[in-house]
Amino acid sequence: MAPVVAPTDLWQRMENGFAMPDLDDERVAHWERWYASRPDYLQRMADRASKYLFHIVEEIERRDLPLELALLPFIESAFNPQAVSHAKAAGMWQFMPATGKHFDLKQNAFRDDRRDVLASTRAALDYLERLYRMFGDWHLALAAYNWGEGNVQRAIRRNQAAGLPTGYLDLRMPDETRHYVPKLQAMKNLVRARGQRHVALPTIGNHPFFDTVRIERDIDVALIARLADVSEADFHTLNPAHNKPVIMAAGTPEILLPWDNALRFTERLARHQGPLASWTAWRVPRDMSPAQAAQQVGWDEAALRQTNRIPPRMRLKAGSTILVPREGKLDRDVPEQLADHGQLMLAPDRPATRTVRIQARKGDTIASLAQRHRVRAADLVAWNGLAPNARLRAGQTLEIQVPVARPATRNATARTSDKARRTQAKAPAQARPPATRVARVPQKSRSN
Repeated sequence: MAPVVAPTDLWQRMENGFAMPDLDDERVAHWERWYASRPDYLQRMADRASKYLFHIVEEIERRDLPLELALLPFIESAFNPQAVSHAKAAGMWQFMPATGKHFDLKQNAFRDDRRDVLASTRAALDYLERLYRMFGDWHLALAAYNWGEGNVQRAIRRNQAAGLPTGYLDLRMPDETRHYVPKLQAMKNLVRARGQRHVALPTIGNHPFFDTVRIERDIDVALIARLADVSEADFHTLNPAHNKPVIMAAGTPEILLPWDNALRFTERLARHQGPLASWTAWRVPRDMSPAQAAQQVGWDEAALRQTNRIPPRMRLKAGSTILVPREGKLDRDVPEQLADHGQLMLAPDRPATRTVRIQARKGDTIASLAQRHRVRAADLVAWNGLAPNARLRAGQTLEIQVPVARPATRNATARTSDKARRTQAKAPAQARPPATRVARVPQKSRSN
């Protein structure tokens, strides 16, 4: 018996595992021509795929699934783990936020597992397996992955009620879903035809591109890159879920590094002397502005805003978790609760208000009363629990919220004093009151 030899080309390995029935539709030919006429686009997609495809093929084979599924990120995101759709789907496999949470893809202030290579691939294959069990047909399962299982089920029931077939090509569906499986079939055909009909798919070796490295302590991305001898950009290519300058071991016990660099990193880390992380997480104890938060942790406000991506005119809500320098009392690894569930929660930075009671006059309406006190009628209704068309009685007491006057700043007070002195200096001497007639008035208490 001849020995079994594994192919050296990953495309060949994938082709050997194609198991879905082919789709015969005019849209397939359209997308074949579209992809084949854009060799630069195919090249860019394949270059990105070369970093992740071996792992995806391994996972699909381990589950004994059709290897056409490894082509799905070409259709979803062009194999770009940072891709975000107009509907807020993210990552190679384009998970919506709610679907990602359902499949345990963490989305917090420090990472988004929808972009994580290992986690998102696991979740996508879990989802596709579930859809196949539900529909018993890979084309319908793929349609449900794109359009939603409920929509596909309703489309099937409509056809059943009308006595019509219920295959993928028989259902009424949006254009995007109608073209979804033909795009996948077109990529499948191009893999089969590589090297023919002017189809140039770059060779991808049948070997792993990256290795998994376990970390025990929080560690800066910059230090990882230096010890592994890779650029930070290359690190983020393999670890795209992370959007902060530190990796928190409690939430991410494993990182990915290029195969040859992983061993180098492990050896150098074992010899490393000194701190590993210069950042930690801090939970905001109460509602506060970024300036107040920066003052409390002894940091620069602009740096705090930039590192945590806090937009202008926004406040931090109590319970928010932000990244801060690891100094003094804040010198610790981030606990699992914060690493997995910390959220940046913001609110508009509105001025402080106080409640004022007002009385309605005879003939007042909500609109006239709101206009007189310079507030919005909708706010007046909300503050007082009124119906929008409520009638007001003369003497009826209502409440409004008005801004609290902010005390003059020191510079403004100084400018006012300077102006007063200049004005006094220009006044005629006879207009100045005699010094003996100036009474001293005791200052009011500032306890309020």
